[in-house]
Amino acid sequence: MRQRSLIAITAALAAGALTLTACGSRDDDGGSDSGNGGGGTTVVIGVDAPLTGDLSALGLGIKNSADLAAKTANKEKTVDGITFKVEALDDQGQPSVGQQNATKFVADDKVLGVVGPLNSSVGESMQKVFDTAKLVEVSPANTNPALTQGVDWQTKKVRPYKSYFRTATTDAIQGPFAAQYVYNDSKKRKVFVIDDKKTYGAGLAATFTQEFKKLGGKVVGTEHINPDTKDFNAVATKVKNSGADVVYYGGEYPQAGPLSKQIKAAGAKIPLVGGDGIYSADFIKLAGASGNGDLATSVGAPVEELPSAKEFVANYKAEGYKEAYEAYGGYSYDSAWAIIEAVKKVVEANDGKLPSDARAKVVDAMQDVSFDGVTGKVSFDEFGDATNKQLTVYAVENGAWGSVKSGTFTG
Repeated sequence: MRQRSLIAITAALAAGALTLTACGSRDDDGGSDSGNGGGGTTVVIGVDAPLTGDLSALGLGIKNSADLAAKTANKEKTVDGITFKVEALDDQGQPSVGQQNATKFVADDKVLGVVGPLNSSVGESMQKVFDTAKLVEVSPANTNPALTQGVDWQTKKVRPYKSYFRTATTDAIQGPFAAQYVYNDSKKRKVFVIDDKKTYGAGLAATFTQEFKKLGGKVVGTEHINPDTKDFNAVATKVKNSGADVVYYGGEYPQAGPLSKQIKAAGAKIPLVGGDGIYSADFIKLAGASGNGDLATSVGAPVEELPSAKEFVANYKAEGYKEAYEAYGGYSYDSAWAIIEAVKKVVEANDGKLPSDARAKVVDAMQDVSFDGVTGKVSFDEFGDATNKQLTVYAVENGAWGSVKSGTFTG
């Protein structure tokens, strides 16, 4: 673990990044003016994310970051003769709405790629729709391994959909990485595991549990919560009575914040640990002062500390978006840029014009996309997974997230 002073400095940097303010350019329909660019043909990059509701902080960061990528490509004329435009649809964090959005994107022949979604459960609902239409999808945030490696990924990896890619690493790595930190670095031995029963949360809790037990830790209790409620007093009492010295929560910040607060109020003065779904400034607001010491893992290295991300951070601030880029900003920019790079490959291979089967060719081109992105080297393996397996542990310190350890899972 880094020295406390370093944590404070990093926390200050993160806090600054999470409070970027000014005014953005958003249309009423969720679309955006992505700037004047390279020419006569418009290519639409769809964005699917929760733009309203409890998870909108993360969703709006995804939308804005993809929009910044399109504006940058237009300004730099990255693809000669092509102007990129972002159109965003709100999935409200609901799989059924995400599936409807996928159908809408497919129906618009100008859409050659989609960034999103945030939630793995929403991703599941969209994959077949996009794959049937040969429309590429690049998620900056889906982490459930089954999306790229099939439901039996632990025993036999089979890629279910050729059109699906992601720039985020998976829970097969994130859960065990957290378990190693909790056991080896924090020296915790007794964990109470809670999840929200959703695809992301349950999967993450399962991979954490498996590794924690393998290391020698003991699971002293488990519980599933209803993500539609904010009253967790009953489970908080169970945590207190279990004798756990740490809680692991598989889920997202709207529930994790109140859960942490109520566990401490019940008398269990122990840290709550979660995945990238709780790594948000809004978690800190919801957890209150008692959230100090809580931990989260998130994909990649801290954006604020990467030399490759300095330009992104500066440009995001200069563009004047009202909302922070949050946990997935860099990955959303890189997801959109991957689509831009794939379009560029297709256009250049067709004498500077889009072919009639552009969607299918963009899917094929995506497999070989490789560039130095905001989050580091961006490329995809045979399953469509990010080749970048970096992860970071963050701690709440003095009301802000600060990184305490970065690395890769060694299993």
